[in-house]
Amino acid sequence: MSLVDINPLYSLAGLAVGILVGLTGVGGGSLMTPLLVLAFGFHPVTAVGTDLLYASATKTVGTAVHGYSGTVDWKVVRRLATGSVPATVATLMLLSYAGKRFEGTEHVITVMLGIALIATAIAMLFRRQILAYFAGGVDGLEGRTIARMTVVLGAVLGVLVSLSSVGAGAIGMTALLVLYPHLPVNRLVGSDIAHAVPLTLIAGAGHWVMGSVDFHLLASLLIGSVPGIVIGSMVSTRVSERVLRPILAGTLAIVGGKLIF
Repeated sequence: MSLVDINPLYSLAGLAVGILVGLTGVGGGSLMTPLLVLAFGFHPVTAVGTDLLYASATKTVGTAVHGYSGTVDWKVVRRLATGSVPATVATLMLLSYAGKRFEGTEHVITVMLGIALIATAIAMLFRRQILAYFAGGVDGLEGRTIARMTVVLGAVLGVLVSLSSVGAGAIGMTALLVLYPHLPVNRLVGSDIAHAVPLTLIAGAGHWVMGSVDFHLLASLLIGSVPGIVIGSMVSTRVSERVLRPILAGTLAIVGGKLIF
C-alpha cells in the first residue's frame, strides 16, 4: 500500500468523524458506517467490516490511555466479553452461512444498522430519563444477578456490533450506567472502551475472513480520524454538549429511519 492508495476524501471523512467522536464520545460506528453507505455508496457489509477494524484500532489507543490512568474495571470487561465473544462468533458464522445460501443479507444488515442508529439516538437523547426510571432498581439485586445481566448485555452488544458495527457506544454505556450506578462514570467509560477492543477486533477479523474489509479505505480513514479525535478532545470543553448531542442524535435517528424505510 502506498500514498497513492490513500483517498484524501475518505481521510477528510475520518477527520470529521474523529472530531465528532472526540467532542461527544459517541462511538465512531454510529457515524462512520452510515456515512460510508449513504454518502460514499459502499456495500453495507464492506462498510461494517471495515469500520469494525477501524474501531478496534482507535479503541486500542483509548484503552491504553484509560488503562494507564487506572480507569478500567476489568471485572466488568470480563463479564461483557464472556457474553459478547461467543455471541460475535455465532453471529459471524450465521452471517457467513446466510450470505452463501440466501439472498437479502445486505438488506438485513442495512435494517439492523438503521435500528441500531435509532436506538443509539434514543440512548443519547433520553439517557437521563432512562437512568431515572431504573434508579434504585438494581440496588436490591444480588451480585450474581448483576453479573449474569452484564453477560447478557455483552451478548446483545456482540450481535448488534457484528451486524451493524453500532451499539458498543451510547447503548452499551447507558446499560452499564443502569447496572453499575455506584461505579465512577470514568471507570465505566474506560471499561466500555476496553471491552470494545476484543469485540470489534474479533468481529472485524470475521468480516475480513469473509472478504468484506477494504484496507485502502481503512488506511485512509485512520489517517484522518486519529488527529480528528485529538482535536475533538482538545476543544470539547469549549463546545456546548447540550446543543451538539441533540443535533447529532436527531441526525442519527433520521439516517436510521432512511436505512430502514
